[in-house]
Amino acid sequence: MEVLARNLNKNKSESVRVAVRCRPLSKREKQDGREQIVDIDTKTSEILVKDESGSKRTYTFDKVFGEKSTQQQIYDEVAAEIVQSALDGFNGTIFAYGQTGTGKTYTMEGLLDDPGIMPLAFRHIFQNIAHKTLQMQQEEKSEPQHFLVRASYLEIYNDEVRDLLAKDVGAKMDVKEHIEKGFHVKNLVMEKVRNVTEIYNVLAKGKRNRKTGRTDMNEHSSRSHAIFTVTIESSIGKKIRVGKLNLVDLAGSERVSKTGTHLQADRTRFDEGVKINLSLAALGNVISALVENKSHVRYRACNLTKLLQDSLGGNTKTCM
Repeated sequence: MEVLARNLNKNKSESVRVAVRCRPLSKREKQDGREQIVDIDTKTSEILVKDESGSKRTYTFDKVFGEKSTQQQIYDEVAAEIVQSALDGFNGTIFAYGQTGTGKTYTMEGLLDDPGIMPLAFRHIFQNIAHKTLQMQQEEKSEPQHFLVRASYLEIYNDEVRDLLAKDVGAKMDVKEHIEKGFHVKNLVMEKVRNVTEIYNVLAKGKRNRKTGRTDMNEHSSRSHAIFTVTIESSIGKKIRVGKLNLVDLAGSERVSKTGTHLQADRTRFDEGVKINLSLAALGNVISALVENKSHVRYRACNLTKLLQDSLGGNTKTCM
């Protein structure tokens, strides 16, 4: 992650930003006698990593957050601007990237009493719509503004796309390329949602269908990349504005020696880990090619890079 983030940070494009959140040691890590080797400097947005010799290496990012950072703080400083841009008719993407067990799903989804980026984004969207609707009513506009919000939820498991909202969740979905739409999933279910409760129910429904499994590093390891997309359409008269927000929870990169998947009798977890690492390597190659301004970027390497093409190489505002 450090290499990818440093490379992106060197690219001064405002469309892609990199933030790093460092979690505290887990209960198991404390029991194993692990030591904290990371220092955070929020003023300079630097992370200092101590190696075995005691010397420190410094990495600079757009934002850094320490172990005491809150979910609301992460949302306000990383996600709020991107969510607002989707409300204003632009495209935005927020994706969590890192090793398995680092807390990506916690940061993206959170808990019922400690919501993460996704539920806070849902609240932001519908509070904004309610405010605009009330404002229009008070101003007594002759042409009121109408909103249509839809949500889709898919996962990429072993490089196969599955619609988490479909009746047949196990069915393989096709990724098609369109001259205007770019890469997209044909016949993906789009649920209309009218409030926070309805969109959260869509998230919960899809989450129940998502692939997870146990490894030595994570009791509930995500075994797939998941993309939750919120499409926001607003219209006044004949004028229509469309914004799209992609919320991406990537499966964690793995070392089989640490996850223990190579020792399991059932090779399913091992094979999943191989596919996860291959797709993340392809993503890393795409980012490196973009940073180096290469003429050919291998978006077609896997379904993950196909579906993230607009988020990384287009005009979408993106935060990793």
